[in-house]
Amino acid sequence: MGDDPPNNGASNGVNNGSNGANNGADIAERQLWMSVLAKADLAELEAGVKRLGKVPEYRFLRSPEVGLAMVRSRAGGTGAAFNLGEMTLTRCVVCLEPTELAAEPAESADLDTGFGAGFGYVAGRSCRHAELAALCDALLQRSHWHSRVISDVVAPLQASFQHSAQQQQQQTAATQVEFFTMLRGES
Repeated sequence: MGDDPPNNGASNGVNNGSNGANNGADIAERQLWMSVLAKADLAELEAGVKRLGKVPEYRFLRSPEVGLAMVRSRAGGTGAAFNLGEMTLTRCVVCLEPTELAAEPAESADLDTGFGAGFGYVAGRSCRHAELAALCDALLQRSHWHSRVISDVVAPLQASFQHSAQQQQQQTAATQVEFFTMLRGES
């Protein structure tokens, strides 16, 4: 991933606007929602997608498949890179059906540069999780669906994740032990 050439956003399916001036912001926004979808609890993600109601039909460009990825690290965060180990991940790519894209309001059609493909990469072996993440990614690239998916799926998942992280920090802080030494009379 780190060795990939820079992408100008012209063919990555992200809504870049007409001139691509917001390309960096669009990429950062997409990275954020893909991270939230990947880290989400499956039950919460399914509940969020259910809140959307009837979603467009889609087909698999790449059916959910389980594989391995090499995890790399750096000693001390800055040293030479080394292979830490492998982790299981599941990936999926879906494409919204063209009939569903044609049914979108005309005013949103000129804003969307994407072709309706969504990608889902999740840690572990959950094919359903990868499929739902890919579906949400595809919907988030369509201006007609973007605000609904953000408010009904991504925002609640992000709030839940932040709440869990805050609870863990509080539990960790409650068990923190502070060590101190007393100065001896030997000077």
